[in-house]
Amino acid sequence: MEIVRAEKMGFCFGVKKAVETCYKISNYKDKKKYILGMVVHNKDVVREMENIGFVTVNEEDILNGKDSLKKGDIIIIRAHGTTSQIVEILKNKEVEIYDATCIFVDKIKEILLEQEALGDEIIFIGDKEHPEVKGIISFGKKVKVFKNLKELKENPVDSSKEYSVLTQTTLNKSKFLEIKEYLEKNYSKAKIFDRICGATSERQEATKKLAKECDIVIVIGDLKSSNSKKLLEVALAENLKSYLVQNETELDLSIFSKNMKVGITAGASTPEDIIKKIENKIRGNFDV
Repeated sequence: MEIVRAEKMGFCFGVKKAVETCYKISNYKDKKKYILGMVVHNKDVVREMENIGFVTVNEEDILNGKDSLKKGDIIIIRAHGTTSQIVEILKNKEVEIYDATCIFVDKIKEILLEQEALGDEIIFIGDKEHPEVKGIISFGKKVKVFKNLKELKENPVDSSKEYSVLTQTTLNKSKFLEIKEYLEKNYSKAKIFDRICGATSERQEATKKLAKECDIVIVIGDLKSSNSKKLLEVALAENLKSYLVQNETELDLSIFSKNMKVGITAGASTPEDIIKKIENKIRGNFDV
């Protein structure tokens, strides 16, 4: 058996920044410390943050006044960002805010505000239930959200209006190109902004290459992570023996055989130690 890693995988810049921010703030022993939601979309990372002294607080509790935040407490805004309403509530509470929002997410928000100021309405392609999307669109006034090309086609917008088109940072690049082609043909006044995270595109391309070369592909990431699910989607398009697992305890060894070439890739929120544990579990059972 041979185990091969994707050329690009694991922690991206934004996730690394968010996790490093947490470790830095964990040294502040004299204040109560909170993280807004999952600092990154990985349950193992969230558990580690709680082990070093953070309390996870969700947006729903903040909105309903059910949180325990007090003046002077520390709160870290997760890598996915948050809504304008939550930001205002936190400011009014006079808590100490550390913003670990990914720079790519912030850039999309900036473009949205700039283009709305110029008079454009916004078409946003992404999962409206995802925290990144909820956060970005909350800063806009006229935002139409579509999950994919199918949904956009089923709900046509007024082609006479000026639109700016933005996307979730983890959108599948090939699907973005399909949407771009459709919009250019049908909405001549649409300005299309490609702000898919560079790390996302690199990881998807590396996964595509890996899936073509290997007998089986293991995508390591949280089962609710958008970018990890996109990696699985990319892998499955090339290799039907592709699987998403969160950690070594979920790895089913029965899917492997002795002479396989095993491809390993990982979502942008997956820490190196989890990747190593999965590799070691495979090696330990197949004498790699």
